[in-house]
Amino acid sequence: MKILITGASSGLGAEFARQYASKENELVLLARRRERLEALESELIFKCKKISLICVDITDFELLQEKMKALDDVDMLILNAGISLGHTSNAVPSIAAFKYLYDVNVLANHAILEILLPKLLTKRSTKIVFISSLSSLFTMPSATVYASSKRALNAYAEGIRYKYSKDGIKVLTILPGFIKSELTDKNEFTMPFLLETDEGVRRMKRAIDNEKEFYAFPLRFYLIIRFLNLLPSKIVQWLVQKY
Repeated sequence: MKILITGASSGLGAEFARQYASKENELVLLARRRERLEALESELIFKCKKISLICVDITDFELLQEKMKALDDVDMLILNAGISLGHTSNAVPSIAAFKYLYDVNVLANHAILEILLPKLLTKRSTKIVFISSLSSLFTMPSATVYASSKRALNAYAEGIRYKYSKDGIKVLTILPGFIKSELTDKNEFTMPFLLETDEGVRRMKRAIDNEKEFYAFPLRFYLIIRFLNLLPSKIVQWLVQKY
């Protein structure tokens, strides 16, 4: 199986590469930090059928799409690349930061799929995996930009799923809670139900292998969010402001 993993130079992306590394799999690892990609390649090269590196800033859409045009069709895409501005309760995010986050978390995925989808339609047996977040289901005031970008990603993935299901393309949306990574390392608060990187990716890999179209975890965290969304908005607002 040929697997494209974005955001592969660290965190969840690098761990996805480690857990999918096998003699049956060919990995295509995409990220902007070449030295980290090469270090990961050296670590995994003898475990894989083949490893290819694509070093590109995912917000350089023109270059990104040129790289995708040169890529042969793949069996699975793990669209993992994502960033956060951290949790800032007082500062109003700049429009530049807002746009950059949406470029990474949302638009880059379409830049990839605009090129690859026509190729994937000829295979009729492809998985497209979107790595979203539980924060997409409940927007804390300190993470408005990040949560809204992931909610937009959910909507995009949903549309892609409905549109291409008849063509044999399986679209999976994964909504993790807090998992140790560079993204969560910047959080200066106690993160509930925090998972180690390898355990978090192991759960996501199991859901992907089982072709779960929607997988939100940890379950307790997801159920808490579901419960909050059932409450009257005034009560939710009071809880958020108090805690």
